Amino acid sequence: MKKIRVGVIFGGRSGEHEISLRSAESVLRSLDPNKYEVVPMGITHEGKWLTARNAMTLLPPKEAIATTLAKGEPVSLPAEPSSRGMVDVIFPVLHGTYGEDGTIQGLLELGNVPYVGAGVLGSAVGMDKDVMKRLLRDAGIPIGDFWTLRSHEIDSFVESRYENLPYPVFVKPANLGSSVGITKVHGPEELRSALNAAAQFDRKLVVEQGLNAREIEIAVLGNDDPIASVPGEIVPSREFYDYEAKYVDKDSRLLIPAPLHEEQIQQARKLAIATFKTLDCSGLGRVDLFLEKDTGKFFVNEINTMPGFTSISMYPKLWEASGIPYAELVDRLVALAFERHEQKNKLRTKF
Repeated sequence: MKKIRVGVIFGGRSGEHEISLRSAESVLRSLDPNKYEVVPMGITHEGKWLTARNAMTLLPPKEAIATTLAKGEPVSLPAEPSSRGMVDVIFPVLHGTYGEDGTIQGLLELGNVPYVGAGVLGSAVGMDKDVMKRLLRDAGIPIGDFWTLRSHEIDSFVESRYENLPYPVFVKPANLGSSVGITKVHGPEELRSALNAAAQFDRKLVVEQGLNAREIEIAVLGNDDPIASVPGEIVPSREFYDYEAKYVDKDSRLLIPAPLHEEQIQQARKLAIATFKTLDCSGLGRVDLFLEKDTGKFFVNEINTMPGFTSISMYPKLWEASGIPYAELVDRLVALAFERHEQKNKLRTKF
């Protein structure tokens, strides 16, 4: 049986570069060497692409990983990935800007290469919290109140909104994940500094209404007919689930399955799939929900179109609890990449 040659791209020019390295390490470990020939493709923080051999220098030295990897020269992205030295499919384990936002997806589309995850549109709108929320709102999906501004508008926004925001609010870069650049603002005196902090990562900023809510997450898998996992709940070790609570502290808890009654479970799954479809996603996604404590109402917070794949990440843990172990999950994602690529290649490009 001919092995599938998988190019795993990781790193990248993003504030989530280090998270990508952690995710890639787990993905590389999970790819069955009996099924796959793995080609690591690293991108440095400065945007330099590394050869298959040199890409591993980005990761901590792991002999168990290295033994599964193909060696050789730089890998090309062909229109007909069948010749020696070509890859059959790409797994872009990239988080944040220049990887999860439609940019790498556009490059792969131009090369006519199958790849795991959402396409250009789904990736772009999933990354942009402003556009994402507008689309969800127009589709009738419940979201919290939010305000959008550009970095050059910080002074005018503070002057006009200083006292009349429904504090607490969360200030975020519009295009980033892993809670990078996010601040919980408790009152007017904290607003300007939070906006300036977020503006270090993006020129577009989002201010979101703070809800007294439980944080529920659902994993979604599929293309045209996606399925949803059991829900999980995050109990952060800090005031909210910030970068430190996600990746540094050991006291944050992931409750899988989340303690919900059956009606809530079905409602959460339905909202997750509706969000996935509304944003034209494919392959995978993790939908983050708020369950308001006072009203019992669900709100969609956001979708993550390339969720973390580390050993402690919620996405693979949710599927494991739903009956799909890590290795099988990766197999399914590769198969979904081929399925979508075949469908797209059947479309006419001439009239």
